[in-house]
Amino acid sequence: MSEFRITQISDTHLGRRFPGLIANFQAVSEHIDASRPDLVINTGDVSFDGPSGRDDVMFAKSLHAALPVDCRYIPGNHDIGDNPTATGPAPKPPVTEAHRQQFRDIIGEDHWSFDAAGWRFIGLNSLVMNSGLAFEAEQFDWLASEIAGVKGRPVALFIHKPLFLDLPDDPELPETSIRYVPQPARQRLIEMFSRVDLRLIASGHVHQRRDFTFRHARHVWAPSTGFKINDSRQDRIAIKETGLVEYRFASDSFEVRHVRAAGQVDVDIEELFAQMGSEH
Repeated sequence: MSEFRITQISDTHLGRRFPGLIANFQAVSEHIDASRPDLVINTGDVSFDGPSGRDDVMFAKSLHAALPVDCRYIPGNHDIGDNPTATGPAPKPPVTEAHRQQFRDIIGEDHWSFDAAGWRFIGLNSLVMNSGLAFEAEQFDWLASEIAGVKGRPVALFIHKPLFLDLPDDPELPETSIRYVPQPARQRLIEMFSRVDLRLIASGHVHQRRDFTFRHARHVWAPSTGFKINDSRQDRIAIKETGLVEYRFASDSFEVRHVRAAGQVDVDIEELFAQMGSEH
């Protein structure tokens, strides 16, 4: 295969009680139907509240199953719970093995790799990092094996949380530590990937569209497919809008296209809080 096209969607946050998020997903579905990539990757928060709402997970899967192309997924904190950090409050809810298994049973594998167009593509579950769950060590062992088998191919990594804001050694701050892969797992990942030709790190989670290059790797933050978070609730780092990202991979290069599907609107988080009522 000389070219491989991926559409990245993220933070779909699907649940039956959120018509605006469903409408945005339908707009994205129509865009995917028209563009027909080789693969769709959802980089997490597929469902609105997986830990307390199994129905959200099942509903999210049903909408993805209707897409006209194959999908792969990695979990977000809204799917399986969040990971602890060195600073800041304890995660609510914390990641658990039961919720990870629920994600795998309903949505699909939470980590994976495959080769296409001369590239190695890797998807990681970032929420188990620093959790102490048995799968945390299992995934690192699996990743070491995958990296050992890259054999010179360029690598693209898909992960829910960005590795860092600007620099690998950015300090963890109480108010923002949950946004990024926590230390010391972050440094371990960086060291492991330093052995291969890592070209792309594609993430979501922050609900802001960002695209920058640090050393040899391009960091692409996909915006939420579903909603944006206003400036009174979240500081502005980059572009706050709903949308998606499209990639074209060739044997030794790739292109990135930042896209907003026709019909997508910028649902504000306040609208969701109003719909949640007593849940919020």
